[in-house]
Amino acid sequence: MFAWQSVMKGSLFSSRGWPLWVGSVLAAQLAACGPGGAPPAPTAPPPVEVGVITVTATTVGLLTELPGRTEASRVAQVRARVAGILQRQLFREGSDVKAEQPLFQIDAAPYQATLASAKASLARAEANLMQAQAQAERYKPLIEANAISQQEFISAVAAQKQAEADIAAAKAAVLTAQINLGYASVTSPIAGRIGRALVTEGALVGQGEATQLALVQQIDPMYVNITQPVADVLRLRSAIASGKLKTVAGGESAAVRIVLDDGSVYAQTAKLLFSDLSVDPSSGQISLRAEVPNPKGVLLPGMYVRARLEQAAASAAMLLPQQAVERSTQGDSVKVLGADGGFSSRPVKVSAAKDGQWVVLEGLKPGEQVIVEGFQKLQGKSKLKPVPWTAAAPASAPASAASAPAAPASAAARS
Repeated sequence: MFAWQSVMKGSLFSSRGWPLWVGSVLAAQLAACGPGGAPPAPTAPPPVEVGVITVTATTVGLLTELPGRTEASRVAQVRARVAGILQRQLFREGSDVKAEQPLFQIDAAPYQATLASAKASLARAEANLMQAQAQAERYKPLIEANAISQQEFISAVAAQKQAEADIAAAKAAVLTAQINLGYASVTSPIAGRIGRALVTEGALVGQGEATQLALVQQIDPMYVNITQPVADVLRLRSAIASGKLKTVAGGESAAVRIVLDDGSVYAQTAKLLFSDLSVDPSSGQISLRAEVPNPKGVLLPGMYVRARLEQAAASAAMLLPQQAVERSTQGDSVKVLGADGGFSSRPVKVSAAKDGQWVVLEGLKPGEQVIVEGFQKLQGKSKLKPVPWTAAAPASAPASAASAPAAPASAAARS
């Protein structure tokens, strides 16, 4: 037993009583040191990869988003133009109607009787004219032969003229009776969509005033009435006059996109018709009007919308992805890659967004590289490795793309 312990002690421990493995570790550490036993210098960390985009100057139309209300392009009040009892309603409420389409029927019996009486008066006037003409013709040779007095001949001619006037009056009475009879059938003055009936069958209408029966509105095309503060208009005109901005080609026919209340953009493009010359004294706003096609009836009169229109263009603007711009109460800024591999924060002047990108008017120069992705890796004065940034593919990619071989991940994706 004692012999075995002696052997183990001689093989596992040194003469000083330290275990042999401790000496091996110390020897390895000493070997790793440099000349003279000094530790090696720390190695520099690898450059941090960030996604960057190189900005370029271009002419960009500046979008202005203004509030507006939709309005029917044509509105007609259907009224009873003659008095009578409403007998029938000839349309379905909320449907589309055509011009001159019958909508209501008023009791026409009194007007038919009036027309018949007017025609009878016309026939009597024609008979009187026939008699007066015959008498005047008979008196003509007699007055030449001095067989009758001059007064008798003049009376015969006057009777003929009076009979002719009676015929003209009778014809006018017949025409009036025909018009009133036609008004008994109430038709639509325009083509459009009709609302609810404002009276019911059996009601007395048109007694003393033209009773409103319904409302027809033409909603294709639709008008959009837009308001803009006069201060913005003056500021825009000043920028155009100074050369900072230029007018958009097309003038008052500029294209307008309509943004609905839920944030979606209406499919049809509107056209700016005019800008009002006067300012509303109560609100300090200028009115503009745009016309937009509405073939499916998506837009309804009175809807609140927002209108995006290009009133000017910046000739030296730059487009940046929205994620590259840091927005705060102190202002907007971007991270610009320096020539030494570092970065710096740069304040910029941003206009409205266009096609998902911010329009930068001031603060950058063409050719500079702006960091778009990898902000969480930026620490102090660490060196950066720029990698061109590309926009991510749409989320609604085809299913076949999922089975294709995966492309190498970019630095932006790895960040």
